Amino acid sequence: MQRVLIADDHLVVRRGLRAILESQPGWEIVAEAATGEEAVEEALRVRPDIAILDFSLPDLDGLQATRRIRQSLRTEVLIFTMHESEQIIRDLLRAGAKGYILKTDADLHLLAALNALSHHRPYLTWRASEALLDSLKDLPSAPHIEGLLTAREREVVTLIADGLSNKRAALHLDVSVKTIESHRAAAMRKLGISSTAELVRYAVRSHLISA
Repeated sequence: MQRVLIADDHLVVRRGLRAILESQPGWEIVAEAATGEEAVEEALRVRPDIAILDFSLPDLDGLQATRRIRQSLRTEVLIFTMHESEQIIRDLLRAGAKGYILKTDADLHLLAALNALSHHRPYLTWRASEALLDSLKDLPSAPHIEGLLTAREREVVTLIADGLSNKRAALHLDVSVKTIESHRAAAMRKLGISSTAELVRYAVRSHLISA
């Protein structure tokens, strides 16, 4: 059973999300919040598996609430918003959000996003992914990495940045998941990178993957 917190300042949105999830097996709504402060307080109190946060919450916005929740908990955060902005997406991913969908896309993506987050996988709609990748096209090239990363570390960075999970990358390279995790951690440490979103940006700037 996946335990979910819903935070939105509109009661009708919270009721709608609750109705959708309660009609599906395996989901339990354990708390609701109408402000960012309440969302953080409730998350710390009930420790949900997933928190669905509106970006435009009163008191604390979704970015601040995400950052505070992720600093204290392993709760995965799904941003559920009307705002479509590559800057917002980048900031939220950097803060620790794992998913981002628009309210207008809820019927197509909500359950798929929650399922992905329940397995600790990221989820962005194609529109959010396109906006994020478009914002990377004009970035200057990253410093040359040939002498910085080993050949295997570059392979792992490329696969992870291309969307493969650690498990799928391990299958692709015919190595153990622990080996992938080790190479991934070493590469991120050398590059001074702390999140998958930064890894993707670096891979695009380094021409390891295409934007």
